[in-house]
Amino acid sequence: MYPARTCPRVLLLTSGPLEGQEGADIQLAATIAETVPGVEFLWFTRWPSRGRPRRIDHGRAYPVASWDGLPHVRQRMQVATASAVLAHRVELIHAVLTIGAGYPLFSQLWAPLLAARPVLHTVPGVREPAALRRCHPLGPTVALSQATAAQLRRAGFGDVRTVPPPVRLDRWPRRARPEHAVPVVLVTGNHDPAGGTAEALAAGAVAAGAGARFRMVMALRGRAGQDARALNAALRARAAAEGITGVAVLGNIDDMPSLMASVDVLLYIPRRLNGKADIPLTVLEALATGRPVILSDHPQFRSLGDAVLRSPVGDPGHAGRLLYRLLGRPALWDALAERGRSVVELRFGVDRFRAHYAGLYKEMLR
Repeated sequence: MYPARTCPRVLLLTSGPLEGQEGADIQLAATIAETVPGVEFLWFTRWPSRGRPRRIDHGRAYPVASWDGLPHVRQRMQVATASAVLAHRVELIHAVLTIGAGYPLFSQLWAPLLAARPVLHTVPGVREPAALRRCHPLGPTVALSQATAAQLRRAGFGDVRTVPPPVRLDRWPRRARPEHAVPVVLVTGNHDPAGGTAEALAAGAVAAGAGARFRMVMALRGRAGQDARALNAALRARAAAEGITGVAVLGNIDDMPSLMASVDVLLYIPRRLNGKADIPLTVLEALATGRPVILSDHPQFRSLGDAVLRSPVGDPGHAGRLLYRLLGRPALWDALAERGRSVVELRFGVDRFRAHYAGLYKEMLR
């Protein structure tokens, strides 16, 4: 099955250290390392660790100097340089990288440095669709949704597979609806233009104007180069202008299961996904917990079927009316909570994910 050793070495290539900020590529790469058996992974870890435990308890970690855990240019350069050296020590390179503006140049320059090793590329999402025309496929490519798989094939990525992301159901048990007087709406997205925050506030204003009572919690991770404090303050000011009071804006969440268990609804309605995973893990985690989800109707979400409520992209008024209806109809809430948990169990289980990647590794390491 594997050349040279019974336990092959696989370089897990991400844009930054696995113990850094919880981006889509980092979360997905860590899940791959946790679930795929019989492999010795090499990966990049954050230095100094600042008290963060390592994400993988086997294999070998290589330090990347990073004070905040974000993949700034310096961290990306460290990873690229170290990867060119480590490529000679492994049988397979597994890149888990979002396609953004810088990816075409990376794909063209880095390929000659791979020491003729096979490369598997998992694409959590496509941040810059226009960049696809200039990309050089590194090898077989894995998309998280059929929509992105078709997009990659149209751009010339010949061998494209689809492997949906998984949810660890043991870590995300279904929870009863919290018993509090005022429902809590959890908003996810990012600070980028059209990333969902302004849309969520506009939707909340429509729901509140129709008579819905709720509190809003916004869980937003900053990107490299963003002033998260100033952006969060601007969001609070915008919420007040929309007539929504008491909005809590959070950064990185240490205990997401507890936060998810404390809310009633997840609202994620970006106009553009902006590099978010095709199916963000937060959405799947909400469904696993038994929390209804309202999404903007992007094609990447089609595999969720009728387990979610959908609003036309760029129509926060429609999303606000859906939120008002959901908060006021317990029977609808119960039906969506049941369907959401069921679709996660059926289509996004860890066993299916593990089998897909174990098969891909076996195929590429013959």
